[in-house]
Formats: sequence, structure tokens, C-alpha cells
Amino acid sequence: MAVIALVSGKSSGVTCSALALALASPRPSLLVEADPAGGTIRTGYLAGEGSAATGLHRLAVADRQNTLAKEFQHHFVALDRDHTGQRLLLPGLTDPAQAPSMARTWDHLATLLQVMDEGGYDVIIDAGRITAESETRLSSTTYPAPLLRRADAVLLVVRNTQASLNSAAPAVRVLREDLAHHGTGADALALLVIEEGNFSSSNIQQALHAPVVGLLAWDSESADVFTHGAYKKTARALLRSARSAHGPINELVTRRRVQLVPAGVPPLARRAS
Repeated sequence: MAVIALVSGKSSGVTCSALALALASPRPSLLVEADPAGGTIRTGYLAGEGSAATGLHRLAVADRQNTLAKEFQHHFVALDRDHTGQRLLLPGLTDPAQAPSMARTWDHLATLLQVMDEGGYDVIIDAGRITAESETRLSSTTYPAPLLRRADAVLLVVRNTQASLNSAAPAVRVLREDLAHHGTGADALALLVIEEGNFSSSNIQQALHAPVVGLLAWDSESADVFTHGAYKKTARALLRSARSAHGPINELVTRRRVQLVPAGVPPLARRAS
């Protein structure tokens, strides 16, 4: 299975992309809303289903009480209308002001997500827009950096437009340096492209010096479904492209795991700081 984190340099559709990958996964999936700006899927895509008594903001309290592992799975919400347990959501923060309270919990949560991975789930992390404390390091106080540093792949979501490429360039530099020095390597970084504009994959790779690992359809109707409600219609175009993207993403994950094992980096001992 895989632990895959999605991020952006500026608002570029991370949540819709993460939701599409989670719903289109060929295996059971867990979507984690780790965006410090707060979660929107429960009130948007799920149209208010579930209770505010569950979610990421409650796990910081459980961590301080040393009950995080025990309570972790009690905070999952079903993403599929049939409640089969194949598509799960860990809802995000309800207020951005809660983000600093998660600082000590992110690393513990990363370990639990790797347990879910080993249990047969694809774990998709929506980490939102990156926050850096320097040009070479992600913030350790207001951003879920440990989740990225221990992920199998970190996908920077970018649209194939000039404006999006410009905003992505600084994010690529920070992510590459942070993953190289504090994570499992800069090669964890790849690009997930939303096809809104006209730049080709080769153009994007050349501009950002990072590989394109997947393409998602520019589908405003699907984005509306994912943002405002699950049951209006089926988001077919975006889900089709998300299913196709899983192939190359999983190839990246498999290749990196093969490379890391000889280097003595077992799954539950991936570097973090």
C-alpha cells in the first residue's frame, strides 16, 4: 500500500485532488485532512454528515492524555455512501487556530498512518499549502511536516498554467531541501498536474526540475461536487483520471521502497525530525 501526501505552493486544488485519489484508489483508502487551514470535506462533500466530536482536532487532546493509539480509529468518518469501510476520512481541524496544538502530535500520527498502510490501506494526506520557516525547511510548529517527511511520496499539486508554475517553484525548492535533509530523500517529491492550461508535462518538468507522476482532468463540474456535496451527481471525468494516476504513483512508491530497504530504512523507522 502507500502513504501519499499532497501539497501546494498556493491554492491549486489539493483537497479535490486528494479526495479524487482516495475515492479512485484500487485498494481501501484513508483520506487525512491535515491542512492547517482546516478541513472542508465534512461540511462540503459530505454535506454536513458526521459530528464535530470526531476529527483531527480531538487527537491532539488524546495525544496529551496518552490515548492517541486507542482513540485514533474512532475518529474516522465514512466517505462512501454505503459505509463499507473501504473509503474513510479523518476530518481536519475546525479552526486554523488549532494548528499549533498539533505540533507534538504530527509525528505520532505519522506512525499510526504507517500502521494503516501496513494494514492494507492507501493513505492519502491533504496537507494543503506548505508553510516554511526558512528557504530550506518546513515549519515544525504550524505545519504537518512529519507527515511529509515519512510519506512514501510527496506530490506537489500544480496546474499547467504560468501562474501556477510560478507559485510552485519556491515550494519545490523548500520541499526538495526539507525532504533531503529531514525526510527519506528528495526523490519522494513529484508533481501531480491538473490540466487546466496548455503547458505539457515535459515543459512542467523542465520548469520545476521535478518529475510529473500523474495528470488529473480539469473538470469544474467534478470540482463542484467535491466541494459542495457528494450526492448531486457522479464526478466521472476527474475520477477516471485519478484512477489512471494511481498507476504511476504506485510505481514511484514501489521504486522508492525498494531503494530504501537496502539502505536500512524500515517502514516504521523512516527518518523524522
